[in-house]
Amino acid sequence: MADRGANAHSLPDDWPADPDPILALNRIGSFDWDLDSGLMAMDGQALAVFDMRPDEYDDNPETLSVRIPEDEGRRLDETVSEALKAGVENYGAYFRMRLRDGTLRWTHTQGYIRRDEEGRPLRIVGLIRDATQELNDTTARSRRIDRRRREAGIVQSTTDALAGARTLADVIEVLEDPSTLERLGASDIALGLLEGGRVRLRATGPALGFIREAEHFRLDEAYPMAETIRTVTPRFIESRAEFERRYPAVTGHLRRSGISSAAYLPLVAQGRPIGALAVLYREDTRFGERARTLLIGLGSTIAQSVQRALFYEQEKDLAQGLQQAMLPRSIPAVPGARIAVRYRSARAGRDVGGDWYDVIPLPGGHTGLVIGDVQGHDTHAAAVMGQLRIVLRAYAAEGHPPATVMARASAFLRELDTDRFVTCLYADADLTTGVLQIVRAGHLDPMVRAADGTCTRVPVPGGMPLGLSAEFGRLQYPVATVELDPGNTLILCTDGLVERPGDDLDDGFRTLARLVREGPADLDELADVLCADVDRRDGLDDVAILLMRRRTGSTPAAGGRLRQHVAPEDPEALSGARHLIRAAVRSWGSGERADEIELAADEMIVNALMHTEGSAVVTLRVLTGTERRLRVEVEDTSSALPRRREAGEDGVSGRGLFLVDRLADGWGVEARGTGKCVWCEFVVPPGPG
Repeated sequence: MADRGANAHSLPDDWPADPDPILALNRIGSFDWDLDSGLMAMDGQALAVFDMRPDEYDDNPETLSVRIPEDEGRRLDETVSEALKAGVENYGAYFRMRLRDGTLRWTHTQGYIRRDEEGRPLRIVGLIRDATQELNDTTARSRRIDRRRREAGIVQSTTDALAGARTLADVIEVLEDPSTLERLGASDIALGLLEGGRVRLRATGPALGFIREAEHFRLDEAYPMAETIRTVTPRFIESRAEFERRYPAVTGHLRRSGISSAAYLPLVAQGRPIGALAVLYREDTRFGERARTLLIGLGSTIAQSVQRALFYEQEKDLAQGLQQAMLPRSIPAVPGARIAVRYRSARAGRDVGGDWYDVIPLPGGHTGLVIGDVQGHDTHAAAVMGQLRIVLRAYAAEGHPPATVMARASAFLRELDTDRFVTCLYADADLTTGVLQIVRAGHLDPMVRAADGTCTRVPVPGGMPLGLSAEFGRLQYPVATVELDPGNTLILCTDGLVERPGDDLDDGFRTLARLVREGPADLDELADVLCADVDRRDGLDDVAILLMRRRTGSTPAAGGRLRQHVAPEDPEALSGARHLIRAAVRSWGSGERADEIELAADEMIVNALMHTEGSAVVTLRVLTGTERRLRVEVEDTSSALPRRREAGEDGVSGRGLFLVDRLADGWGVEARGTGKCVWCEFVVPPGPG
């Protein structure tokens, strides 16, 4: 230890010829080192510091090497050399020296460098003293400071560890962690909480067999923990004998547990006791004033963490209960398909979200599938979700086309007193044909897993999220038509299943596709695998999952029905209707007449769109009786009856009903309220099954 440049005593030029008597009284020796001759004169007190007699020293500094260990001498020489080269006036250094009996002593030297007019060093005069007591006092003082810092660190480190604890399980994990027990010097710890006027132990160490026999006890029982909570006063038990004297109810268990002493600390939050903490030791322990203050402070810290965790869990249970109450209690059986649904709440406690799924029976044997996500994570989001789910379900059950259902839901959301928007996907599924009409409002694309296990993302054109589309007057939602083959699985989910920190959305879809591809074939097991992936990632967003698998060999031979709305001047709607008709006709088993039926239906739809001002509704039905017939109906809002006529000179106009008449086994026109229905029927062979 060196103090280069330390303040030196103001010494006379002829020092040490006339040394200060105060130095001798304080056992401080002096030396005068002539740098030219290399000789160092030392007074008697200086030699006493080095434990040398005057006859043992010959003014040669090398003689002192018998007292100075080699590494200490090297460090001392470096200090002096550095001071001489740096041009400073003084230096100081602590070093160890060895006495006659071989023990080491701390010594301090301080030198004052004399130089000539040119700055060349001539001599070093200085002091030498025993520094053992000084350093011992300093070390003791440092140890006291370190001990106090460690004591404060026990509370601080425990507080830091508890800062991230949200649930009671998190708090218990911190308390039972070996590092916590090590910091406290304890062997075990126990946490008891008040529940309905009784004390329930929520955490106990492995050695606490005598406590485990009374995990749920009354507050008036003769247990130290019960007494601590009842009186809201800490209890410090310093020995096994004191334990047995004050609490004989636990005497029989002490020897088996190995516990000899303990500190019982009341946990008080918001002015009332909520439980107690027991810190237990295997040895007798003297709890001094400082130790008691430390433990009481620790108890206060833990009480706040426990209270925060209890509030967190209560709010989490409330939020999850609200969320679950607004989800469908049961999923209806869907002929021709198997369905699995799952919901996972975010790992953020009361930050409940507005994710939901729904399965809706629709007119004509169709099934509506809904997946959606309300913006935000709070009870307001869940409330908006509940209202929107009911409204969307009502619109769908009325038989409105998918685009209309979505547009009306968006208008409803805008009328609510909320600033939230909602992403949603709605699919109208006809499982007799496997045709799905899908409308997407800012939501994720669906995915399809084929019967062979391959999984692909299905791009679907979409519109703006619900609420925003009404706000900006963009309520037109495109309808996409997707065919789901027997054995294939439709996968709908909210973004919590796809979004991963550090990955873009495409990466998330690829990861999901891999999970689905490698997942089990069973639908419920596959849903569980997807949820397990969410749990492993400790997701910060809710996740709703809806899986629907079309059954193989389940297409009915009779009784099939398809209904499709076709808007005027909408090529996509007309194309979608043609797609649906083709899929239905071929799926229901029409034999060689499939092309004829498709052509007749197409001509009837085009006729309705060309010669009326409104939209058209096409319906396909399978009729059974003495023979199996497929009936095509096209309704419009015009009361004017059509008539069959020959084609014009251009060969296009006038051929619609002519073709229907030639192709169909029968056709006709019926009045339908505000409009009419043009129909035709085809005798078709018996269907499969």
